[in-house]
Amino acid sequence: MFVYKGDGFTARYTIRFRLEGAPTRPCCGSTWRPTRTCGCSIEHARDGSLGGVFDHVAIAVADLAASERFYRTVLSVLGAEPSHADAELVEWADWDIMPTDGEHPVTRGLHVGFRAPSREAVDAFWQAGIDAGYRDDGAPGSRTVYGPDYYGGFLLDPDGNSAEAVHTEREDPVPDGRVDHLWIRVRDPAASRRFYTTIAPHAGLRIGVDEPDHVQLVGENFSFSLIDDERPLTEHVHLAFPAQDDATVRAFHAAALAAGYEDHGGPGERAVYHPGYYGAFVLDPDGHNVEVVNHNR
Repeated sequence: MFVYKGDGFTARYTIRFRLEGAPTRPCCGSTWRPTRTCGCSIEHARDGSLGGVFDHVAIAVADLAASERFYRTVLSVLGAEPSHADAELVEWADWDIMPTDGEHPVTRGLHVGFRAPSREAVDAFWQAGIDAGYRDDGAPGSRTVYGPDYYGGFLLDPDGNSAEAVHTEREDPVPDGRVDHLWIRVRDPAASRRFYTTIAPHAGLRIGVDEPDHVQLVGENFSFSLIDDERPLTEHVHLAFPAQDDATVRAFHAAALAAGYEDHGGPGERAVYHPGYYGAFVLDPDGHNVEVVNHNR
């Protein structure tokens, strides 16, 4: 798991703190550095007003340049371009990749689905990856097991995580190129269910699927599934959910600790990233870092 080592930081470690449940977060998603002035439109995607969208999902990658090439190649087809990119972080609206090191293991075993505007866009996403030499994880086509009009195409990123473009007809889908859903393989779905139902009232979640080997948590227009399919477990993911007020952040943290879960950063303002950034962090049963944040915008 990621282990937070204290509130102090240097410029080198500001990126790491986001994965670790540290006390700071960047201004409107454009940078990890508090000295950078933000002027990007991503501010409005991360101001805490879009309760149906992940605030952010972050992974650590073995080779940042290689992973950046992959995600630029496929997400650009969906109309998504990075809001920030440097040697320590590449960030799309709600999807972040950053380099690993000896203390911060690479994310493995994750499945992420990105919203596509059409079936043709799913085809183009997959073909762009194949043409660039990336590995197939499932050619574009209907997957009616997931829904009558579910259409997806799957690739493997450089670390072996599964990346999908998916199109389904929804009344209010996430914007194109955003995270539509995650699949997280867990040790004990029942234990994970207890954790996520504990925080659900404060993270805007409800149970969708409730089966012994598959628990789905649903937000307004996104989902993530906790599954046991005898494949290797998902490792080292950071999930953040938006809140509308500071009281919700405090309630999230208090509920998790009262239920016996591990603190990973108490409620408080992280003004070094932007004034009003107020978040709290706990660890789920598999050591994933889970945050609820209010941006007070």
